[in-house]
Amino acid sequence: MKVLAIDLGSNSLTIIKYDCSKKRQIYNFLKTVRTAEGLVDSGIISSEAVGRVIDAINEAKEILNFSDTKVKAVTTQALRVAKNAKEVVEKIYKSTGVKFKIITPKEEGELTLKAVKNRLELLGINSNFVLVDIGGGSTELSYYIDGKIYSKSFELGIVTTANSCNSLEEIEDFVAKKIKEIKDFAKEFNNKELIFSATAGTPTTLAAMKLGLNYETYDANLVTGTKLSLEEIDFYLNRLLKMNKKERQIAVGVGRDDLIVAGVIIFKEIYKILEKNEAIVIDDGLSMGVAISEC
Repeated sequence: MKVLAIDLGSNSLTIIKYDCSKKRQIYNFLKTVRTAEGLVDSGIISSEAVGRVIDAINEAKEILNFSDTKVKAVTTQALRVAKNAKEVVEKIYKSTGVKFKIITPKEEGELTLKAVKNRLELLGINSNFVLVDIGGGSTELSYYIDGKIYSKSFELGIVTTANSCNSLEEIEDFVAKKIKEIKDFAKEFNNKELIFSATAGTPTTLAAMKLGLNYETYDANLVTGTKLSLEEIDFYLNRLLKMNKKERQIAVGVGRDDLIVAGVIIFKEIYKILEKNEAIVIDDGLSMGVAISEC
């Protein structure tokens, strides 16, 4: 059996084709669609954003065979808060045949954690761990401790942060105000011996930079398992800030170049909150969790 798992986030559309019997990914499709662009001010998903999502799905359908596969599509924070969420889901369905389910923060956290736990085990890591998933519209912090999951979603994402700020100083101030909830949630776990793991675009982009890769040469197999220290986060933040727009687009991809700094600032604050100096980066995320669950 094969599964097509689709994740529509606040910034990106991710589709993976997964072979359940062989327990491996066959194909990965990623497109920046900026679902949450303008959402902070308008409260709705714009028609332009819906159009980008529809175009991306139809592009994927030309590459991947949707007909011989079980399709499971989920969407997260942007659609959770949008006033026109129902209309958006229906419009996408009518135009592509793909029906999205808006999942809860708890479901999102548990599915992503399932994917990361699976990958850590494949890497030979069977410890308790904490996972940070920095998305476009929210950040999820999940703990796996002695077989139990403790997960919470926070309304702090790279798209919403970048759209609310015009400078590095504004981003730092914005994140500092929003980060308190995460700090309060993490307090009770900070005395635990936990592996610090991280997934989503910000950590994987930084890991790719460490490996000398850019958006075009990105290799998930190389990135997964890469360790990033807090000092390296500062180093790559400074490198990104020194790049011009074109250089940054080459490094992180068009449509992500103006968001990555916000993501790095959030990621850096998570290190401090968790009192960790090193994170292990995992490329597998929500879409992989969906695929594994459907299998």
